[in-house]
Amino acid sequence: MASLIEELITTLQQENDVYREMIPIAKEKSNIIANNDLLALQEITDQEQAFVEKVMMLDKKREEIIANVGVVLCKDARTLKIQEIIKLLETQPKEQERLSTVHTNLKKTIDELMEFNNHNKSLIEQSLEIIEFNMNFIQSTRMSPGNNYTKSAGQASNALPETGMFDAKQ
Repeated sequence: MASLIEELITTLQQENDVYREMIPIAKEKSNIIANNDLLALQEITDQEQAFVEKVMMLDKKREEIIANVGVVLCKDARTLKIQEIIKLLETQPKEQERLSTVHTNLKKTIDELMEFNNHNKSLIEQSLEIIEFNMNFIQSTRMSPGNNYTKSAGQASNALPETGMFDAKQ
C-alpha cells in the first residue's frame, strides 16, 4: 500500500507540474486573443495540445493507481476519491500529510488555470460577438434600399420628369 501511495503522490506532483507549465501559456494566450493574432493563437493552441496529452497520460496513470488502491482497500475504485484515501491514511500521518499537501496544491493550480481559461473563453466569446455584429451590419447594408450601386452610380441624372405622380389637370 505504501508504494501505491508514493506512486499516487508522485503522479499528482507531476500533474501539478504540467498544469503549472500551462499557466504562462494561458496568460500569453489572453494577450494573443486580445491582439487578434490568429497565427500565434494556432501556435499556442498546438503547444497546449502537447500539455493536454501529458495530462491525459497522467490522469490515466492516476486512475490506475486509485483502482489498485481500491483493490487493496476493498473499495470501489469508481467512487474512491483522493480525499477518502487521505482520511484512510490516519495511521500513516507522514504519507497522509504529503498526499493532502500535493492534492491541495493541485487543486489550487487547477483553479488558477481555470480562471485564465475562463477569461480566455470570455475574450473569444466577445470576439465572436463582434464578428457576428459586423457580419450582420454588412448584410443589412447590402439589403437596405438605396444602396444599389452600379457602374453608372457616379453619374447624376439631371433629367427630372415633366409631370409628377399626380396630374392636377385631370
